[in-house]
Amino acid sequence: MKPVFKTPEWMLAALEARRQQDLMRHTVTLQSPQVPHIHIKGQPFTAFCSNDYLGLANHPLIVKAMQESAAQHGVGGGSSHLVCGHLSPHQALEEALADWLGYERVLLFSTGYMANLGVISALAGKQRPVVQDKLNHASLIDGAMLAQAPLRRYLHADVASAEKRLMKSDSSGLLATDGVFSMDGDIAPLAALSALAARYDWTLMVDDAHGLGCLGALGRGSTALAGLEAQQVPVLVGTFGKAFGTAGAFVATSHDYADYLTQFARPYVYTTSMSPAIAGATLASLALIQSNEGQERRERLIQHIAYFRQRVSGLPVTLMASETAIQPIVLGDTHSALRVSAALKALGILCTAIRPPTVPADSARLRITLSAAHSLSDLVLLCDALERVLTQR
Repeated sequence: MKPVFKTPEWMLAALEARRQQDLMRHTVTLQSPQVPHIHIKGQPFTAFCSNDYLGLANHPLIVKAMQESAAQHGVGGGSSHLVCGHLSPHQALEEALADWLGYERVLLFSTGYMANLGVISALAGKQRPVVQDKLNHASLIDGAMLAQAPLRRYLHADVASAEKRLMKSDSSGLLATDGVFSMDGDIAPLAALSALAARYDWTLMVDDAHGLGCLGALGRGSTALAGLEAQQVPVLVGTFGKAFGTAGAFVATSHDYADYLTQFARPYVYTTSMSPAIAGATLASLALIQSNEGQERRERLIQHIAYFRQRVSGLPVTLMASETAIQPIVLGDTHSALRVSAALKALGILCTAIRPPTVPADSARLRITLSAAHSLSDLVLLCDALERVLTQR
């Protein structure tokens, strides 16, 4: 017999409010690998909502590398990096990432959320404020809250607004931004923000979870695309769960910053290290990203983006200013977003509706994400379906 739990009234009320507002979230179980053509409850769908931008999540070379790494180094890290959980695949991955990105040091984290919590909570504090973009990822905001730091948010991608926040601060601190904004797909004005941080003696931190692997020379991300060197972005956070196709995260920085984070970033100090098998797989993924195949995949993704934008430009919706794999179609109210998502699903296309509080009120949307693993016929299918659904609204 299963146990019977008593649910607090406040919890029931909060859940009912979400239901009434069409804001309840639910888990969908895939019965296939993370590839464009998936199965859910035995039904086939073409998916356009994964962050697997380069199509590496089920790449045979990466799968093989994970198996080989697990066979040699095991699956579990065993303990934190600082006790006895730092294995040779971790060290090799850190060194390879540092060399690729031109930084002195790299520290690995188990997730991107944990990396942002760890970095901001260590570098910010009651006397070290945080200024960040209004549309930054929740983990950047939560990091400032964990640090109990004064937090000010500037208008999205507005450098003049950011400067006003810096000017009003009594002390310097951390200027933090996404590189590519996860819900809008646009790229932060990184060169201008770097110059601003230098002028006011603030530390610039960039979370490039959605840019690394896809943008810039050799896929080095949005900072490379902006022409910035490592010393102009002292703290760079990246994740492996998007273009890399694996899991985990890292921070690239200087020796001194890395030493400081090793002492004071609590999510780093007190967490078991990422699986050495995943570290080995990520090493293989990094090699692919740097290779001719990686470049071919980036070029294919660019072609997909151009085709999609050209096709959708003629539909009765407004495309957002995104040249990345994230191509949102804002529909406004939650009901419309859910209805269009359901209509696409009926046509065999999986594209999840994104609703508040993930995005601001009245900006519910389809967050369409494109992958190098999609074929042209997949794109044609998507655009034909969107034309059918959106012109019948």
